[in-house]
Amino acid sequence: MKVLIINGPNLNLLGTREPEIYGNVSMESYLEILKSEFESHELKYYQSNIEGELINRLQEDDFDAVIINPGAFTHYSYAIADCLKNIRKPKVEVHISNIYKREEFRQKSVTAANTDAVLSGFGMDGYRLAILSLK
Repeated sequence: MKVLIINGPNLNLLGTREPEIYGNVSMESYLEILKSEFESHELKYYQSNIEGELINRLQEDDFDAVIINPGAFTHYSYAIADCLKNIRKPKVEVHISNIYKREEFRQKSVTAANTDAVLSGFGMDGYRLAILSLK
């Protein structure tokens, strides 16, 4: 299975960004762990701070399933929500922190309704759990 893991804005800073919330492991390091655990999957990774680039990547349609952490776009990107709505493949939204324990504006996801599942608050392990959920 080809799985696209896609991260939105500021998630390129994982490992150094607010370690009390996001931990101290970079996505690149964690991706190596995932690749060794899920050798039967082809894991592709993409990150951008730019909304349109995320949409363009999702529309490339070269994957069997997508795991997305839209970052701050979670809360207001109807464009990403619309893009996800048109993907007819398994989709899991992941949030490293528990968005429901954060600021009020972070507690609403406009993208979640267009995914099959949401994992929130499991730290980086949310990505692993998302892969496990894919069939």
